[in-house]
Amino acid sequence: MPRFFLEELDESDICITGPDARHIGLSLRMRVGDPLTVCAYGKDYQCRIRSITPEEVHLEMLSSALCAAEPSVALTLYQALPKADKLEQIIQKSVELGAVRIVPVLTRRCISRPKPAEFAKKLPRLQKIAASAAKQAGRGMIPEIAALYTFQQMCREMQEADRAILMYENGGIRFSQVPFENCHTIAMAVGSEGGFDPEEAEQLQNAGAVSVWLGERILRCETAPLAAITLTMHCTGNL
Repeated sequence: MPRFFLEELDESDICITGPDARHIGLSLRMRVGDPLTVCAYGKDYQCRIRSITPEEVHLEMLSSALCAAEPSVALTLYQALPKADKLEQIIQKSVELGAVRIVPVLTRRCISRPKPAEFAKKLPRLQKIAASAAKQAGRGMIPEIAALYTFQQMCREMQEADRAILMYENGGIRFSQVPFENCHTIAMAVGSEGGFDPEEAEQLQNAGAVSVWLGERILRCETAPLAAITLTMHCTGNL
């Protein structure tokens, strides 16, 4: 059944507009009475088309339920900015694995160092990648791709999570030792090609982040977050 995402909706009159409305009528050739699924707020709304034009599709809600594909923990990935198009790959796979938010961060060892205004121009494309991955994975919401953060912004925000994790190549505990009990929000910091500077790692640890490592093998910066998210989902019963 076709799935469409809305940021907000009125359950008494669910309405799809814009490109999605044209796609429903012109590409999918759907008609009044056809069923489809609308995703919003982490829920799946089973609907039936009530009226349709190229500009608007009005739906009757038949039922709603929490999306089974949404994890029980809200994981935010704070990813130090990598080179080239690696961030696109990280976003795509992180969304598929269950992250609810990806925050690019500028750290000391980042080789790619765009200005915030330059990076902002990339956000629409990155958000589109997240939306496509969410649809493919059957997610109940489209994860947010945040604007470029400074290291200090990341440190402050990570303190608000139930559990903050620093992926650190210089040692730490294993994922099986991380105390995830009663955690609803998880913040995970992953370095770029050069990892984190020791002073940065110390600041994160002082801010409450638990240092975790993935063993003796050195993983690429685009591999480490995917392995870490996978292990987190497994340890919290979401995989």
